[in-house]
Formats: sequence, structure tokens, C-alpha cells
Amino acid sequence: METPEEARVRLPQLRLDELLDELQVRLDVARGTRDRVHSLLEAVLSVGRELDLEQALRSIVEAAALLVDAEYAALGVIGPDGRRLSAFHTVGVSEEQIARIGPYPEGHGILGELIHHPEPLRLAKISEHEASYGFPAHHPPMNTFLGVPIRVRDQVFGNLYLTEKRGGAQFDEDDVSVTLTLAVAAGVAIDNARLYEESRLRERWLRANAEVTHSLMSGSERAEVLALIAERAGEITGSALAAVSVPMEDTGALAVEIAVGMDAEAHRGLVLAMDKSLMGLAFSGAVPVTSADVTHDERISLEPPRFGGLGPAVAVPIGTGDPGPRGVVLLARKAGQPVFSATETETLQSFAAQAAVAMELAERRQDAEAVAVLMDRDRIARDLHDLAIQRLFATGMTLQSAGRFIEHGEAAERVARAVDDLDETIKIIRSTIFGLRTREGAGETGLRARAVRVVGEAAPVLGFAPGVRMEGLLDTDVPKDIADHVVAVLSEALTNIARHARANRADVLLATDGREVRLSVTDNGVGIPADGRRSGLRNMAERAEQQGGRLELRTPEGGGTTLVWRVPARKP
Repeated sequence: METPEEARVRLPQLRLDELLDELQVRLDVARGTRDRVHSLLEAVLSVGRELDLEQALRSIVEAAALLVDAEYAALGVIGPDGRRLSAFHTVGVSEEQIARIGPYPEGHGILGELIHHPEPLRLAKISEHEASYGFPAHHPPMNTFLGVPIRVRDQVFGNLYLTEKRGGAQFDEDDVSVTLTLAVAAGVAIDNARLYEESRLRERWLRANAEVTHSLMSGSERAEVLALIAERAGEITGSALAAVSVPMEDTGALAVEIAVGMDAEAHRGLVLAMDKSLMGLAFSGAVPVTSADVTHDERISLEPPRFGGLGPAVAVPIGTGDPGPRGVVLLARKAGQPVFSATETETLQSFAAQAAVAMELAERRQDAEAVAVLMDRDRIARDLHDLAIQRLFATGMTLQSAGRFIEHGEAAERVARAVDDLDETIKIIRSTIFGLRTREGAGETGLRARAVRVVGEAAPVLGFAPGVRMEGLLDTDVPKDIADHVVAVLSEALTNIARHARANRADVLLATDGREVRLSVTDNGVGIPADGRRSGLRNMAERAEQQGGRLELRTPEGGGTTLVWRVPARKP
């Protein structure tokens, strides 16, 4: 039996063991807290080191999952509308699982709850929340949930979503505190990454502006400069298609001169109406015009099909001052990619405005050079008139006078012929003087404008506006006499469609490669009957044969008629 003395010795020993156990627990908690704080500091430093935005977002998700021991983690970026997710970064789900699950969430259910109420949300079971409506097929099971918002300069940038705490445990208040602390650091890191990205973007735009200006001032052709504008704007904005159109004189239409990227051939050479195209609206209004989905925009004509696979688009005028825009640059991204933000549009507008200034300066320099050439021509013409012609005329008069004193008949005849040759030479020089003092091609209208005018005049008779595409240097490589034939054949072809084809669509292609001119007119009508009148076709064929060319008639797969008229492009 235990004595009282032994009992007194045992009781202090029991209390000491209890105190030591409690102290060990507290030490473990302190050590765990220290380790967690250390992990949090490491996570904050890791996130803060990233300057690339995409990589920073990835680091934030990975750090959050590690800090609260979550099996799955995601960061949803809220789109410009403030109601949906525009991007979704995940951890814990493989690429194969993502492919089976399908498209990333847009922000409905529990994810949308944080968008509408940006406060920490902790759930023991996701399915028990009133906003939950289940997961898509092939989605991994998830029960426990922790969500916190990420703010950047008092604006909600997105949300952190954490699910399935390992070991079957619940997310606790410490998890919420740690995640909120990480979210604050994430907001700073995202802001820094954005500022860095903006500075790099601004630097790229400045380099592009300098490149365009240098190209213009060094005397590059306009087509080369427009191509450079399209290429650089497309590269910087991550666009799949970049195109530049310019106004066609006296037609009220735009011609797409440059197109690079996705399905560029479908755009290059198109003639666009001002009220049925994104480019036309931007040009006529002298303001940027954006579209969230260019393939389903009611403002844009469906014909010809040219925007397959594309989505967000923006059209920005090149310059807006007097006498108006010099053209329009169109950029389009692939379907599903982010729309062009207000900041991107504003930056692009500044780039286009500076490009317009550079174009104007280059044109002024070219005008000055042209004036210098004209002045030089006037000087040459004046010298020819005042010196060469007068001397030739005096020589002719001297010979003519001397001829009366020549008794030898053959010698007198030779002197008379010399006088006649001098008269012809004087006429040639006078013709040259006239040519020097006259601007070549003044008052004439180019083939492009004439063709567009013919199509526009035919539209009321047809009942619809034909599609028009032009390719090559039509105003440069096609002589005026050939251009006259082209315009006549185009008018005849459209008239025939209006009279006989019963069509509701027609497409015109006018192209030259410098060696040949090709006019193609296609309709979806009833075709050419075997016993029909062919006087118009005969006239077109005779015109082609007279110029060493030919006329071809074809039947497209979908029915109708394709008329192809081609002749050599003989330069004057």
C-alpha cells in the first residue's frame, strides 16, 4: 500500500509530465507556425520575383496550393465586363483531364459567387452551397473549398480557388489568413508585372513607329510602308490577321492593299463599302471601331466570306486630321481570344496617327522633289525654246536663202531637204517642250476607280452590290487603251447578268501581274442557254482577240457562269 509520502512524490511528477506534454504541444504549434510563416515568406518572395504576367499567375496558384496543402488550385481572371472569367490557371489537373472536361469555366456557380461577392468563402462541402449546381463530366470530385479575391489597386483582378485539403481535413481560419496574405502579395506582383508588360509594350510601339518613319523617309514605296504598318501592329497585338485599306479616289469605297496572316488572300484586293465593313465604319467616322466577334457582327457584310476562325477585331483610322484618314488598319485575333481592350485600341490609334504624320511628311518631301523636277523641266524647255529652236530656225532660214544661189540642181534639192528636216526637228522639239510642261496623266482616272464606278452604277440594276477584288498595279501596268477595253467588257458583263442571269450574287476579280490583265466575273444565275443571243459575248471576244487575248466561259460547281477575259498588258 502506497504511503502518504510516496503519494506526495507522485503527484508533482504527474503535473510535471502534463506540463511537459503541454509545452511540447505548444512548441510543435510554434514550430508549425514558424514553418508556415517561413513558407509564406518564401511564397511572397517567389511571387514577387516574377515580371512576366502569365508566369506570375502560375506562381501564385502553385504557392497557394502549397501553403494550405490543397490538392487542386486555380486562379480565375475576371474579364473586362466584370461578370465572367476571361482566363483560368489551374494546378493539380493534368492536360488530359482538362481536355476531357472541356472548356474552362466562365464564372458560374460557386466561382461566380466570389465574382459577385468578393469576400473570402470557406465551405466544408461544395455541393451544399445554394449556388452550386454540380460539376461537368470527367471533373475530379471536390468537397472542401476555400476562395479569396485578389485585388490590384482596389480593383478585383480575379479569385483564388482552393479545393480538397489533403488528409481529408477542413480548411480553417489559419488557411484563410495565410491565403489572404498571399492574395495581397499577389496583387502587388500582378501590378508590377502589368507595369513591366506595359513598359515593354510601349517600347515595342516606339520601335515600330521609328521603323515606319525611317522607311518612309528613306524613300520606300507606299505598299512597303503599309505592309510594315500591318506586320508590326499584328505582331505587337498578337493578331492572327492584319490588313490595311486605302480610299479609292472618286468612288466612296476602300481597297484592301495589304493583308498578312490568317486567310490573307481572302482580304487582299477587296473593295469594301463604307457602311458594310468594319474598315469602312472606322474610315467614315474617323474613329476606332471594335467587334467582339467579327464573324457574327451585323454591321459587316457576310459576302465574300473572309473571317473564318477569327473573333475579336478592331479597325483604326490612319490619321484623323484634314482632309481625313489616309487609310485604315484592321487587326483580328483568333476566335476565343481576348477582345481588344480600350488601352490596346488607344495605343494602336496613337501608332496609326504617328504613321499618318510620317506618311504626310514623306508625301510633302515627294511633292517638293516633284516640284524640283518640274522646275528643272521648265528650265530645260525654256532653254530648248530660247536657244536650240531659235538657232535651228536661223540655220534653216540661212540654208533656204542660200538655196536660191545654188545653180546645181541636185545640190539645191539636198539643201531643200535639209531645210525640211530642220522644220521636222523643230516640230519634235516643240512637242518635247509641251510634254515637259505637262504633268503626265493629268486629269485621267485610274482603272481601279473606273472599275469601281462601273460596278456601283450596275448595283441598282442588278438589285444587289457585286463583290469586287483587285490585285496588282492596275493603274501603273495597264495602258489606257487596254483599260478602256476592260471597263467596256466589265460593263457589258454586268449588264448581261442583270438582263439574263436571274442571279442574286456576283463577284468581280480584276488583276494584273504586269504581263497580263485578267477580268473575271462570276454569278450564281441560270447560266447561258445554248440557244440564247450571243452578240454581247461576241463583242467581248472580238475585243480580246484584237488585243491578242481571249474570252473564256466556265460553269462553276454551284451553277451560274464565270466569264474570264484576258489580254496582254502591253506597256506604252
